[in-house]
Amino acid sequence: MKNYRLTLTLLTLPFFSRLALSFTVIMSDSGVPSTLVDGPQTGFSMKQDGARTDTRQQEAVYDIMRATGNDWATDIPDVCRGRWHGIECMPDENNVYHVVSLSFGALSDDTAFPTCDPTRSYISHSITKLPHLKTLFFYRCFSYNPQRIPAFLGQLGPTLQTLVLRENGHVGPIPNELGNLTRLEVLDLHNNNLNGSIPLSLNRITGLKSLDLSGNKLTGPVPNLVFPSLNVLDLSQNLLSGPIPPTLGAYLSLIKLDFSRNHLTGPIPEKTNGLKDLMLMDMSYNHLSGPFPKSLKTLTSLQALILKGNPMGPTIPNDQFQGMTGLMILILSNMNLHGPIPESLSKLPNLRVVHLDGNSLNGSIPKSFKNLKNLSELRLNDNGLSGPVPLSREMVWRMKRKLGLYNNSGLCFDENSVDSTFSFGIGLCEEEGSSSSSGSRTVQHFSMNGEKYVTTTSSTMNNVSSDGVLVAVTRWLGLSAFVLFAFAFIPL
Repeated sequence: MKNYRLTLTLLTLPFFSRLALSFTVIMSDSGVPSTLVDGPQTGFSMKQDGARTDTRQQEAVYDIMRATGNDWATDIPDVCRGRWHGIECMPDENNVYHVVSLSFGALSDDTAFPTCDPTRSYISHSITKLPHLKTLFFYRCFSYNPQRIPAFLGQLGPTLQTLVLRENGHVGPIPNELGNLTRLEVLDLHNNNLNGSIPLSLNRITGLKSLDLSGNKLTGPVPNLVFPSLNVLDLSQNLLSGPIPPTLGAYLSLIKLDFSRNHLTGPIPEKTNGLKDLMLMDMSYNHLSGPFPKSLKTLTSLQALILKGNPMGPTIPNDQFQGMTGLMILILSNMNLHGPIPESLSKLPNLRVVHLDGNSLNGSIPKSFKNLKNLSELRLNDNGLSGPVPLSREMVWRMKRKLGLYNNSGLCFDENSVDSTFSFGIGLCEEEGSSSSSGSRTVQHFSMNGEKYVTTTSSTMNNVSSDGVLVAVTRWLGLSAFVLFAFAFIPL
């Protein structure tokens, strides 16, 4: 019977959560899961008569368990047949069981893998004595005993498919020897203290589907790596510098791309137009420059675009977002943007979160914004916008403190679209009969308890006084993280 591996990768938006784990299940060609399940997941028990664990591998497992402070495992007479979360085995034709998965670290109460003694744990060289190992998973195991990633892990190249060394406090560079893991599909080194550059030897791992090197201290440029099957690329929260490589456009299967919080420079390459499956692009908090690439309009699957904190100005082309109908989250705060808000934004029916705050945008809010029925968070504060806010009373009520409008001296609310219970840092704009021909308005500001406390009349809306206005500075409470699913079937 032919087996297939189904890889399910759960991704969450980086500003909500940084956890990205891969769950692998061995499937038969009938579509029914077998008893073998590669970690991380719960354990199982095998009670078949005559079945036994390979003796050399059993001794290797004992060494590995001792190295992590789990001496109790040496009392288990058969490590594959015992009830033990974190170890998985597969029989051969002689009914001899071989270790194919080892997982350590308490992810949750439901995945109670053996924990590590963080003061003295290390990765035992005996791991190289497990010739059938496909999954190796260490989570928060060496935090108080910092150590390098062992180069000998490269000896697992013929079989290893998933290597997760997550939040372990690893130091030093990424070993070049990891490039020998040519069957690897998932490499996750998230949130350690790794330094140095990203090794070019990783280019030898041509079947890689998920690469997460985020949360380290890696330096140098992003290398010209080419992974034809890559779904997840996360290099965020490092010290990487230089331009974004043009080879990025070759990752035709990419779903998540996160280069945020580095020191990258230059423009976003136009060659990203080949990323037809991309759902999340986060380039925030770099030093990227404009203009906005025209190729962004071709990313029809994109659901989240986050470019915050890059000085990409000066303006957003009016048709920049035309056709990006799947876009749900757009974060363009603090980007030195000028000019009007593009009309094309109002033609994106799935928009839920829009942040354009901290720029120098001017003109009015497009009247068609009232058609964004799914909008739940809008930040336009700290700009130079003017005119009435074209949002319905229902939309204003729904967003409440997730609506940021303050520090726009020319903005005002139509009396029928605002509830005075909330202060948005702007007031009501009312035409006064005799002075309407000269453009004079009365702006009435409200305190949080709804009482009018100042009335200011000015000859133009750009000169409305905001002295004494109580501004309710909002905090982003966040949108529920959405889940992206990447499925790949690979013959074993």
